Amino acid sequence: AYNIHVNGVLHCRVRYSQLLGLHEQLRKEYGANVVPAFPPKKIFTLTPAEVEQRREQLEKYMQAVRQDPTLGGSETFNSFLRKAQQETQQIPTEEVALEVLLSNGQKVKVTILTSDQTEDVLEAVASKLDLPDDLVGYFSLFLVRQSKDGAFSFVRKLQEFELPYVSVTSLHNPEFQIILRKSYWDSAYDDDVMEHRVGLNLLYAQTVSDIEHGWILVNKEQHRQLKSLQEKVSKKEFIRLAQTLKYYGYLKFDPCVTDFPEKGCHVVVSAGNNELNFQVRLPSEQIKEGSFKVTRMRCWRVTSSVPMNNGPSGSSPGKSEVKLELAFEYLMSKDRLQWVTITSPQAIMLSICLQSMVDELMVKKSGGSIRKMFRRRVNGALRRSDSQQAVKSPPLLDSPDASWEPMAKLSSKLTSVSLRGISHSSSANDVGANDFHGNYAFEGIGDEDL
Repeated sequence: AYNIHVNGVLHCRVRYSQLLGLHEQLRKEYGANVVPAFPPKKIFTLTPAEVEQRREQLEKYMQAVRQDPTLGGSETFNSFLRKAQQETQQIPTEEVALEVLLSNGQKVKVTILTSDQTEDVLEAVASKLDLPDDLVGYFSLFLVRQSKDGAFSFVRKLQEFELPYVSVTSLHNPEFQIILRKSYWDSAYDDDVMEHRVGLNLLYAQTVSDIEHGWILVNKEQHRQLKSLQEKVSKKEFIRLAQTLKYYGYLKFDPCVTDFPEKGCHVVVSAGNNELNFQVRLPSEQIKEGSFKVTRMRCWRVTSSVPMNNGPSGSSPGKSEVKLELAFEYLMSKDRLQWVTITSPQAIMLSICLQSMVDELMVKKSGGSIRKMFRRRVNGALRRSDSQQAVKSPPLLDSPDASWEPMAKLSSKLTSVSLRGISHSSSANDVGANDFHGNYAFEGIGDEDL
């Protein structure tokens, strides 16, 4: 058996024969020339070295499938992972009540099946709220960790290959919850959402919450104006004013560490407006602020390292035994690229934000619409098109054999985002052709930009 981890958490356990069955089904549906080569069967019992070699081969195979737009987005692949997740966690298919948080702290209780996938749960929540079908695509479900004081940290956007009920209950920690939030970056889309009463209410509640959390900066005069609009229940005007404020539409992340402008600097990172905003505290205690535009990032990658005394498989995300880094290569000037590294338990969520910004930019460049990025399946469940896939998080495998655990395989403990290889270093010299996520929205700097 092999453990498949997603974002540092045990997703499922599968046997070689199950993976072989998946491979054969993919070949049948898509053809042998599309599906990657599968590690061959062995007649004799594998030696420990061969066991490790097979694990690495299976890991590369699963990542290659996940990163292929056709195979990774296929129902065959995603349903395999969902079924394996349910079987591993030993949760039978039955009707259950699931509570989903809204930004204002209210909870929406929906009746779902434990085997319902992310799109089904999203639709159930939308239906309970009377959110119109054509607005469902503007929202997503996120896994968050809420502290006792009400503040919450984003863990990840729930993916199409998982069962939300199983994902949240298998963590065995009431701090982990599912929240509904808007999932686009361009505030121009607010106009679409505000056309409908429920969309307006959801957007208003999220805006109020982000201001209360201090994610959106407000001075005294703006605060007075917002308070007045709140008292008048002028929700659209409230949002319009908020749109003019700094960090509107941004996601704010927990304090972490960066190597820019120098190593070991404490930083608060916010994602929004097609950029990562840094508020850096220098060793001299001076605060500096700057932004990195996603269009100037040539590529990025997420890496993980696991010390020898790592905890048990399937431990909660954010535990200290897994060190996560997001590194991106940035075009500082016309001919100068530089790697910038952020060390944060939320590195994968940061990467998901970058990818969704790029997706949105590419759709706009091609003249597409966010409304067109979602369509209905025949059975009524929502199905996302490939253009708005959340970032591909290839599952990784490791052998549960206790004798191999002390080796602390860097690649076995945590899913990197769109990466084949995992490296402890973030030096550009370590980056192979398939080790990072290329950015299709990357733009050069011309002389007129300097």
